[in-house]
Amino acid sequence: MKSFEIKTKIYFGDNALDRLKELPYKKVLIITDPFVAQSGMLRMITYKLDETDIAFDIFQDVVPDPPVEKVVPGIQKLLDYKPEAVIAVGGGSAIDSAKAIKDFAVQIGRLGQIPLIAIPTTSGTGSEVTAFSVISDPKAHAKYPLVSDSLIPAEAILDAELVKSVPPNVTADTGMDVLTHAIEAYVSTSNNEFSAALAEKAIEICGTFLLRAYLDGNDTHARQKMHVASCLAGLAFNSSSLGLNHGMAHQLGGAFHIPHGRANAMLLPHVIEFNSDINIHSRSRKEYLPAVRKYVNIARILGLQNFNTITTVRALVNWIQFMMKEMDIPISISQWGKVTEEDYKAAISTMADGALADACTATNPRKANKADIMEIYRNIW
Repeated sequence: MKSFEIKTKIYFGDNALDRLKELPYKKVLIITDPFVAQSGMLRMITYKLDETDIAFDIFQDVVPDPPVEKVVPGIQKLLDYKPEAVIAVGGGSAIDSAKAIKDFAVQIGRLGQIPLIAIPTTSGTGSEVTAFSVISDPKAHAKYPLVSDSLIPAEAILDAELVKSVPPNVTADTGMDVLTHAIEAYVSTSNNEFSAALAEKAIEICGTFLLRAYLDGNDTHARQKMHVASCLAGLAFNSSSLGLNHGMAHQLGGAFHIPHGRANAMLLPHVIEFNSDINIHSRSRKEYLPAVRKYVNIARILGLQNFNTITTVRALVNWIQFMMKEMDIPISISQWGKVTEEDYKAAISTMADGALADACTATNPRKANKADIMEIYRNIW
């Protein structure tokens, strides 16, 4: 028996931030990062709270790829302040940090349930609606996905005004993260009709609006659409989980601090080729692997249907690489230029072990062994 449930109430569209004036709490803790705290974005949040006399304090010691040692001070802050609710404002790192801080504080302090309200300032992770939080261990050069229903935010507020100032390179990276979430959720072995419908819509929106949002940050309509697509893809993979692409991307981020969406984008064409067993040398056959039909459907959603199964899957791979080039995303680690070949190749075996052990890899549509994963890592150099 399967089940599907959306536990997060989502507020979106024009003036979505007005939800803050309706909150039934008298005291909240805001968790964010220094950039958001120093920008006008946080003022957009605190202004609404001031209007309704909701007391608040701010914990802003959040960094990208949140490490364990940055979570601990946040836990202490929450235990000392004793808020009625937590508001996470920022990208995936801020929301993931807030999830971990809130969850551990509740356990340590034996507190009652403290609702988490997530307000994303990037359109990428979908963390505002998922049971996932990714915490890093810099000493081990590793990322660890936490998975628990207790991490799911009670509310998400999607306001495109908060993403207007996101620079093009971040729009590109996070947008490719959305696309990867949707594609992996769609082909996951734990997919279902509900997750598939959400993933299909997210893919359709990415095909139409991602490049628009990248080319013109003030295109409010495109920004709103990508903000919704990020949430839809989050709902999809929260139900179906992800796959090898994310399992491998987590290792690239942990070892070399490659932005998560960028790592996903570099891997995506190669993982599609592996999962479909279709590459530039493939010839027609009577039977294909199960994921192939779904990749063909994705290509159709993007308007890429070609002459036959092989050319259609190849068209999907080519389209992804085209999008990366249009948005100045490196298509390889060497093109990224911040890692030496010697260091990268020395890390491949360890990264492959990490990818095999990653929780996301378990639902990949084609079982991969260490040799397969090492080969993909070599191919993206």
